[in-house]
Order: sequence, then C-alpha cells, then structure tokens
Amino acid sequence: MIPVRGYRDRPVAILGLGRSGLATARAVRAGGALPVCWDDNPAVRATAAAEGLPVADLSKPAPWAGVSCLVLSPGIPHLYPEPHPIVRMAWDMGTVVDNDIGLFFRSYGTPDWEHFDVEPRVIAITGSNGKSTTTALINHILSEAGRKVQMGGNIGKAVLGLNPAESGQITVLELSSYQIDLARALSPDVAVFLNLAADHLDRHGGQGGYFAAKARLFTAGVPDRSVIGVDEPEGAFLANRIREMADTGDPVIRIAGRRTLSGDGWYVQARKGWISEWRKGRQVMSLDLRAMRGLPGPHNHQNACAAWAVCRSLGLAPRQIEAHLTTYGGLPHRCRIVAEKHGVTFVNDSKATNADAAEKALMAFSNIHWIVGGQAKDGGIVSLAPHFDRVKKAYLIGAAAADFAGQLAGVPHTDAHTIEEAVALAAAEAVPGDVVLLAPAAASFDQFTDFAQRGAAFEAAVRRVP
Repeated sequence: MIPVRGYRDRPVAILGLGRSGLATARAVRAGGALPVCWDDNPAVRATAAAEGLPVADLSKPAPWAGVSCLVLSPGIPHLYPEPHPIVRMAWDMGTVVDNDIGLFFRSYGTPDWEHFDVEPRVIAITGSNGKSTTTALINHILSEAGRKVQMGGNIGKAVLGLNPAESGQITVLELSSYQIDLARALSPDVAVFLNLAADHLDRHGGQGGYFAAKARLFTAGVPDRSVIGVDEPEGAFLANRIREMADTGDPVIRIAGRRTLSGDGWYVQARKGWISEWRKGRQVMSLDLRAMRGLPGPHNHQNACAAWAVCRSLGLAPRQIEAHLTTYGGLPHRCRIVAEKHGVTFVNDSKATNADAAEKALMAFSNIHWIVGGQAKDGGIVSLAPHFDRVKKAYLIGAAAADFAGQLAGVPHTDAHTIEEAVALAAAEAVPGDVVLLAPAAASFDQFTDFAQRGAAFEAAVRRVP
C-alpha cells in the first residue's frame, strides 16, 4: 500500500468503507495518522472493526475532535444533487474534504525518488466510455513490453492499495469524474481524455459540470503530455485550451475515431478500421485493427488510438506496440466475444449501461440479436434509432421492457423477461454469421447487483446453449 503522508498523529475521518474506503483507512494508518471510519452499512462497519480500524458515527459531534480531513468515497455526493449531511458537517467545522485520489497524488512522491535511476510515471485516463478498456490496454502493452507497471483506480486495486513507487515504475490509473472532481491534488505525468457523453449529470449539476470535473485532470493536474479525444466539441475545446505550440501540438496529442484530423501537430486517428500516427504533417505509421478480436468496433479503435499515443509518448516503438495490441484479449463485460457456436458469435457488453455505450456496440457488429433492457436511464434507447438497421431482432429484459418496446421503431422484438430466456431465444433464432449481443443500454439494479453479475449471467446462459 501507499502510506498517506501529511497527517501523522492526527485524526483523519473516512466516510464510506467499500473497496477504496477500506484501502484508504489502511493507508492512513500506515502513514501514522489516526483513521476514524464510518459507513451506513453495519456489515461493512463490522468488517472494518474486525481489522482493528476505529469505527465511530460521524453524524455525531464527538468523533470530530481534532479531525484534520474527511476522506470521501466516490459514490457519496459532495455537492450535487445535494451534499451528504456529513460533508456539510465537515464544511461547518472547517475540515477539508478530499478523496483517495487526492491523497494518492499527495503521498506517491517521496524523498526516496532522489535515489531512483528512472523517475516513476503516472498515467491517468478519463472519459465517459472506454476508459477501463484503454487503461487495461495500456497496462497490457507496457507489461508485455517489459516495463514495470501497475494498474488501479476505478479498475483493479484502489489507488492507495497499490505498491509504493519503484525506479522506472509506471502506474496506470482509470479515474472517473467522481474521483477527479473532489481530489485536492492531481499531478499525472500523462493524462488521457477519451470522450464525453451525457451521464452522471445529477452528480455534477448538468453537462457543463460533468465536463468541468473531467477537465480538472488537465487544468489542475497540468500533465507533461495530454492525449485528448477531439470527436466531441468539449474535447476539441480542451485540446485547444492546453495546446501551446502550433507546429508540434505540444503538449497535446489529439486522437479521433470519427473525424479526419489535419495540421502540423501530433495526432493519432482511426478510419475504417485502420489507425495512423501523424507528426508535422507526415504519416509515420498505419495499422489494420480489423482482425484484432480483443478490440472490435470503432469505439475500441479510438481506445487503441489513445493507448498508442500514450505508449509512444513513453518511448515505445511502433513495432512493440503493434505486437502487443494483437495479444490483447479484452476486458470482461465490455464488448467481449465470449463464444462462437454454430457460426453464431456471442458478445458480452453488459457494461453498456447507457445508450451512448450501447451505440458503440451496435456500430461494431451487424446481423444482431440484441438483448436490451434493465433499469432505464433518461432518454431510453430513442437515440439509437439510426442503428436499428443492424438489428435483426431485440429481446427485451427487465423493468424497461415495456418502455423500450415502444422505442424500437419497427424492429422485431419479444419480451424475454430474463437474461436466460433471452439467450435461449436468440440462440435458437440466430443463423451462421449472426451476433447475439448483450448491450442493455440500461442499469442492472432491477435484476442484478451490478453489471458484472448481469454479464456473468449472460455468459452462464451462453455456456448452456447446445
């Protein structure tokens, strides 16, 4: 773990004792501070107490004596739609509010770095969609290339549960808007902005607040190199805002999956299944991604552009990156091919919890038997109508089934109720060359604890297909 610095012998309050909260409490204690832990869930509090972590009800005044900092877990709102009552208490008492990301950047660098031959680097990736895949892809390429690398944040280990820095080590972090927004310290060496879609708007007071939260990684973090997706206006604005040199583009590398880029700067773009790297108006490489099973579809090609740009900025040669792109197998529940039976391909994209993410999956395939539904989000699937010509039939599941049926605009469909029934029906009706795609475009909480449990249920049902 990474011991938290700056609070030795002082109480630090931790609200929320999930994966990141428990890791924070341990790291606070390892740094010589005095954790004061609280969670509304009695079972979670019991887990912390069993580790010897002090538990006290932070909704009461007594535990706040001498508290220097309140560390908030990412799922707890600190401003919108309204601040958590304990956050208000911290404000009233003049106690600073931070999160584990802020403590990580405050604590990762130590005097030991003076003795390292190669300074450690931190890569941070954010975006509405694709950040987990991009993070894992960068980690895979660097690891296969023989670099010392570790991965965490919103994927894998909580940041304070990662290993302390070593000479030459690269830490790759996936960061959500929740994590960036509250962090009091941000200092990545390389930062990536992939894209922006309407999501989490209640937590950020609207689209502008959502973008501003993600932009903090660049405007407050001031990375040495910024990799910016410019398909949306927000990304183009951000790239222009932090760009300094016209001829080189420094310190920005632009990436795009839907636009054709130009100019004298450094950029990487994907077009018709190929990615290409350009510098000072000259193409320096191109690569065909279409046969790479771990990266299906244009959205994954944008992720590949980002990973390519990051790895090139870290000094990897094109041939190294190409070799390791081909061996990437994809992340569970993220547009991953899980089986082929009788010429039919089965794809698990349970992580497609909104229409924008589901759109990426629909664009990646054709002849689709689409398993869709769950706990609907604002707008439902109306925005996906331009891609309905790729769908042979839809199989509706969960609470949104009736609403989604009315939004399918003539697409043949049936109410399958459950994942198991949907897979059985789709497999029976599919013919060789078809794709059975789970891309729910909805949250999972009506039938499952999370998208991973939903994806696991899909894969179990696929295994039962004769």
